[in-house]
Amino acid sequence: MSWTYIQGILMLAGINMIAVLGLSLLTGFTGLFSFGHAGFMAIGAYVGAWISASPASTPAGLGLPFILAIVGGGAAAGIVSYFIGRISLNLKGDYFCIATLGFGEAIRLIFNNVNRFGGARGWPGVPGRSTFLVILIADVIAILFLANLVKSRHGRNMIAVREEELAAQIAGINVFRYKMISLIISAVYAGVAGVFFAHYMTFIQPKMFSLTKSTELTIIVIFGGLGSISGSVLGALVLTALPELLRAFEIWRLVFYGAAVILIMVSRPKGLMGGMELTPSGIRKVLAERNALREAKTKLLADAQSGEED
Repeated sequence: MSWTYIQGILMLAGINMIAVLGLSLLTGFTGLFSFGHAGFMAIGAYVGAWISASPASTPAGLGLPFILAIVGGGAAAGIVSYFIGRISLNLKGDYFCIATLGFGEAIRLIFNNVNRFGGARGWPGVPGRSTFLVILIADVIAILFLANLVKSRHGRNMIAVREEELAAQIAGINVFRYKMISLIISAVYAGVAGVFFAHYMTFIQPKMFSLTKSTELTIIVIFGGLGSISGSVLGALVLTALPELLRAFEIWRLVFYGAAVILIMVSRPKGLMGGMELTPSGIRKVLAERNALREAKTKLLADAQSGEED
């Protein structure tokens, strides 16, 4: 297994990680399940490709710097999410999830019929500007931004909305506003991931952003652990690399992949991390909880033994 092959897997994992971190904010920290984030990735991918592609290679390209493609793709996804949020965030429970599912499929069908960007045949004129270093830097920035956001007052308000929406509203938190902020940030993350994906593959096609992709992102978030940034990072690394590691099994690899996901979810219903963070404070908290539990068990045994002696 060559370093180039391993690097390619890590780059795909890094791209998925950006989208998963955004979805983790929406689902894990705000409590809104979305099955339409592949649509935001598609918007980022196509807008980013349109901005960066050379007019000499494709009539649809503007030939601008890659950094503008990243900003433009993320901004486009964020703007679209604002209008989607205005329509759908007032829906309760499963209805929001169904609305996002419909949005994701609608975006895929729209790009499927836009001949300027290749339509269903795809768009092969995307420059290959996604490098390992650039994706790594983007991952670090995405993690740091999300970690600081979650620790801030805004992040605590989002968690309060997740825990009990009515109580948060009574406490004076603008529930709709924080849902909207969470949706926009998660869409920007997905849009940026779409830009990197397009410039890594150098070819994009609407079917790459189907419901399957949205489901994959949601599975990674749940697999890693809701409400855990570390879990999202580990989930993206594990579930992106796992199908490649099982490639030797050919047609059975997806069966083993599904079985591995089910095994983890059965053995650890809260995901790999279960809401815990791989930070010094997070590790100290877990150790303190385990010590308290051990001391409580020891005290109960001692009380039981003294009661028998009496």
